[in-house]
Amino acid sequence: MITELSKRQTEILDRVREHGTSSIAGLAQSLQVSLETIRRDIKPLVESREILRRHGSIAMPHELGEAPFERRLREHVLAKRAIARRAARLIEDGDSLMLDTGTTTSIFARELLKKRNLTVVTNSSDIARTLATVNGNRVYMAGGELNGSNGAAFGPTAIAFAASFHVRHAIISIAALHADFGPADSVLAEAEFARMVLSRGENRIILSDRSKFGRTALIKVCDFKQINRLISDGIPDDKLAHALHTAGVNVNVVAP
Repeated sequence: MITELSKRQTEILDRVREHGTSSIAGLAQSLQVSLETIRRDIKPLVESREILRRHGSIAMPHELGEAPFERRLREHVLAKRAIARRAARLIEDGDSLMLDTGTTTSIFARELLKKRNLTVVTNSSDIARTLATVNGNRVYMAGGELNGSNGAAFGPTAIAFAASFHVRHAIISIAALHADFGPADSVLAEAEFARMVLSRGENRIILSDRSKFGRTALIKVCDFKQINRLISDGIPDDKLAHALHTAGVNVNVVAP
């Protein structure tokens, strides 16, 4: 372990921790220094095993052997934490919630450890493990076929299970938010479950970092008018902002 880091080495570590990996050329450009300077900065970090060096890039040690879901948990992590903290302000002790699987909703679940006596319905084994048996919570997990990459249950059984509940807050994460197409996901089973989650809540909320803005994905989850609130770390562009405003969506922008 290095006893003392320079300011630039600290910035390098912060960026790699947030994104999982970073290219050496990208770091040099963003920090406005030469490639040789970046190589000098990262050399002691590599030697101390703080980071690993690959061809033209660096990564956190856990990145190379990590499951895809665990890796995504570390992408845009500062933004996701800020979003999760803002969303947690909406939750009161004793509230009922339904959450779909996603890295942002998993981080949000960790913020809920500060709450008590929650009733939580989810298809995510990660969220269920986080919130079950603590603080007087009751956690209901949907059954069905477990996805190997994220440990969540999907399929008709999970959909039917979620349909039997009515909750105060229905909260999902999303793969894409496009002004014309709306909220979307790239996996049919995940989109179907997210759609069911939104249909069961009084307050229907999407948690999304700004990297999803302007993207399109294969399967539409819902229309904008079917959600009440979007919480993100970025201001939507004019076209997306207009679509959200027209649908009456309350947009909360947080700073990481």
